[in-house]
Amino acid sequence: MPSEISCQTAAVFAAVAVLAVVSILTARAADELNDGSVQVQIDHGKVTYAQKCSHCHGPNLMNSGTVTPDLRGFPDDKSRFVTIVKQGKNNKMPPWGDILSDDEITDLWVYVSSRRKP
Repeated sequence: MPSEISCQTAAVFAAVAVLAVVSILTARAADELNDGSVQVQIDHGKVTYAQKCSHCHGPNLMNSGTVTPDLRGFPDDKSRFVTIVKQGKNNKMPPWGDILSDDEITDLWVYVSSRRKP
């Protein structure tokens, strides 16, 4: 009987160990996937920025000599960013809500956020 309990106990411990390893590997895979999808958003945002924004805001998120702000210093406020991009601002920045999709605007946000000054 003690050997049966030992075998059952060992089996339970083995199952718990396997589940723990699977859990850790799944979490790591999810992290890698998230990191990859964020990089895809940054890349898409960079392309959209170059095509639609850089002529006013500059190729590096700043354009000295114009009224456009240095986007590297834009506050960590996604809803404000989205509102400004969609609706424009102070009759100086045109609204882009009818031109850019929500996904494109989100990708722009991720790109601009990735370049924020510390």
